[in-house]
Amino acid sequence: MEIPSISDALPFYLLKLSLQTMPKVKTVYFCQNCGAESAKWVGRCTSCGAWNTYVEEVTSKTSYNVDFISKKSKPINIKEAFSESGYARISSGLAELDRVLGGGIVEGSLVLVGGEPGIGKSTIMLQMAVKHSKKVLYVSGEESNEQIKMRSDRIGASSESCFLYAETNLSEILRATEKLGPEILIIDSIQTLHSDRIEAAVGSISQVKECGGQLLKFAKQKNIPIFLIGHVNKDGAIAGPKVLEHMVDTVLQFEGDRHHTYRMLRTIKNRFGSTSELGMFEMRTNGLREVTNPSEILLSPREPDLSGVAPGATLEGSRPLILEAQALVSPTTYGNPQRSTTGYDHKRLMMLLAVVEKRIGVRLSGQDVFLNIAGGLKVQDTALDLAICTALFSSFEDVPVKEEICFAAEVGLGGEIRPVSRIENRINEARKLGIKKMYVSKHNMKLQDAGQFKIEVKAFSKLNDVFRELF
Repeated sequence: MEIPSISDALPFYLLKLSLQTMPKVKTVYFCQNCGAESAKWVGRCTSCGAWNTYVEEVTSKTSYNVDFISKKSKPINIKEAFSESGYARISSGLAELDRVLGGGIVEGSLVLVGGEPGIGKSTIMLQMAVKHSKKVLYVSGEESNEQIKMRSDRIGASSESCFLYAETNLSEILRATEKLGPEILIIDSIQTLHSDRIEAAVGSISQVKECGGQLLKFAKQKNIPIFLIGHVNKDGAIAGPKVLEHMVDTVLQFEGDRHHTYRMLRTIKNRFGSTSELGMFEMRTNGLREVTNPSEILLSPREPDLSGVAPGATLEGSRPLILEAQALVSPTTYGNPQRSTTGYDHKRLMMLLAVVEKRIGVRLSGQDVFLNIAGGLKVQDTALDLAICTALFSSFEDVPVKEEICFAAEVGLGGEIRPVSRIENRINEARKLGIKKMYVSKHNMKLQDAGQFKIEVKAFSKLNDVFRELF
């Protein structure tokens, strides 16, 4: 038997050694609906329950979590950090957007704007870009530069400091941004970007996570505020991994019905301000118009003999609003009475129905009840309890409530009228709209002088006393 020489066997040993030292490609299955991760394919997601949503993706280790930290960084005292790193704000050019952001755009922040298709996410970002005095780069992965220019002409705004860039490669976007040096960067949208660092499909969980991490690193390094437009899934949540919402500093949700004109901009997360602020816009053919006084729109004129309607004062963040609670109570024609709500908590309505039936003696168990908060808003403020109870009783008795009366109080299980916060702001907002009487809790007026308000304020302690005064 002929023994092979070392020179003949060397290529085979080198090939074997190279195969042993090559890094193994790691693949993980991600749910495209919620972003859950699994080592193997499963038919139904154990996190969200969706079927056939797991897709295999190639993963690689990335270092975006710590890349942007300088090598020279060291632990410092908290007092020194506070004195050195006070963040500055710049105006967005839209007062309603500044309100929701907490007073303006924070330099170096990462803001995620989500909403349903066609709701106006790209429009509000383009309006901010063309109305801003600073240099803005608008990056679009869904439209060409010509299409964006057409939309800019439609809203009747243009700016020499706004630059357009149609690109989806993240490396090219960051290279162009560093070369141009804008003060604000807008990405439309995060799901259209792809990074060369990983091998995964555009819009996949891995790509969205990687692109979000690189943009976070870039925002902190260059101190540039970045706005990311995000798509939503069928449940209304922002598509992609949940870690994307944890990465960013602020998450804004654009709400509203595409078939109606009014849009609400809410804050879901904000590291630099309150999460309960509300901005309101009106969609027109020439773009979005800011609504500076939403109460005038939400409180529409009504007929004087219309029953089942009662205005109430609520708060959305620091903004007081006067809303209209509309109730319809009618005898049921089915076996079980219907209970339907729009813009209000269903369980809270069931509790108020039980309170009215027990404490007032009104039998509502055989009645269909429908409740609507006019204007399309979704409210959770308990200060509307008294207005809702009044609207229910007004519809049941078919007795209208006078237009000059507004309500601001919580109703307890014992039928007591409980106080609410910031009653002065609610009363002043009602006065601006021409309301002459305000029904509040007696506990709210213990430390208040009723004479300081320019409208009549009546205080009550029980629900019986309110209904006896009204009806």
